[in-house]
Amino acid sequence: MKRYASIVFDADSTLAGIEGIDWLASRRGPGVQEAVEQLTAQAMDGTVALDDVYARRLALVTPTALDLRALAHAYVAALAPGAADAIAALHAAGVEVHVVSGGLHPALLLMTRALGIADRRVHAVHLEADADGRYESVVPTPLTTQDGKRLVVESLNLRRPILAVGDGATDLAMRPAVDDFAAYIGFVRRDAVVAGATLTLDSFAALVAHALSA
Repeated sequence: MKRYASIVFDADSTLAGIEGIDWLASRRGPGVQEAVEQLTAQAMDGTVALDDVYARRLALVTPTALDLRALAHAYVAALAPGAADAIAALHAAGVEVHVVSGGLHPALLLMTRALGIADRRVHAVHLEADADGRYESVVPTPLTTQDGKRLVVESLNLRRPILAVGDGATDLAMRPAVDDFAAYIGFVRRDAVVAGATLTLDSFAALVAHALSA
């Protein structure tokens, strides 16, 4: 038996224990790293809107194709304990699994494929690059905005009931479009997100136990 027909996962600090743009910033030296991490923390805590910081972070980092390939492997190395088994169990139970992320789409696919999630069910941010593969701009998407994940979930017309799982304020913003929101605290706990959640999960084993009990 299953409690949900569809589950929507965040990627950074949920499926994997890193924030992708912060990880990229660490390759640019301590000054850039500190500035980007501060902006990320503010957006995830909800003290500033993601709209105000997304482009600023990428302008500081200016990722290259090589950077994105390295990040892809970093995601796999930082995969949440039990995530692969949990998603396999959800798929076996007939749950439709999607990833809705403000992360960078090319860097996420190595991880999501390892988890058995179809590429068409990975919704993330695409970049425009120059001839040398260096970042130029973001392809327009709601996912760089504070309420963007809600808009994407609404557009997917998922089977209900729907559970969303994430760690940040942009994940909590999905709540009007889903039936339940789980604050995932396996990597980081954000009190404002926990306060707004339907439930709190500290592991993927706990997620499966909740999701597959009617």
